[in-house]
Amino acid sequence: EVRMEESGGGSVQAGGSLRLSCSADADTYGDNCLGWFRQTPGKEREGVAAIYTEDGSTFYDDSVKGRFNISRDDAKLTVYLELNSLQPEDTAMYYCAADPLKVPYCMSQIRLNDEMFEANFGHWGQGTQVTVFS
Repeated sequence: EVRMEESGGGSVQAGGSLRLSCSADADTYGDNCLGWFRQTPGKEREGVAAIYTEDGSTFYDDSVKGRFNISRDDAKLTVYLELNSLQPEDTAMYYCAADPLKVPYCMSQIRLNDEMFEANFGHWGQGTQVTVFS
């Protein structure tokens, strides 16, 4: 059974930091691309960061590059997203997602496209809210 559980959201003042966690089942986590998306009301989900758990290679959307950091803990089957220098425009529901097909070239694909396509991530968590106030 697929399990993806996010935690760590909350409210923070602009300039502050949060760390989101995504715990997955072993099959979903292993040798796979896991990513973080965010969504605000009325807008489509946008991919912000991804990591390939097999080798730790990463991707960041330009909007978060230099501020967010994605990492993994293989022992805990958990992917983290550290959000730094948060701004009000970062306010969104953040979702953890995984590639259900576990395509081995998933990170190469993301980097080639310079974008994370929602359609390539079929497993989703329930989301965790991040609110940044000024």
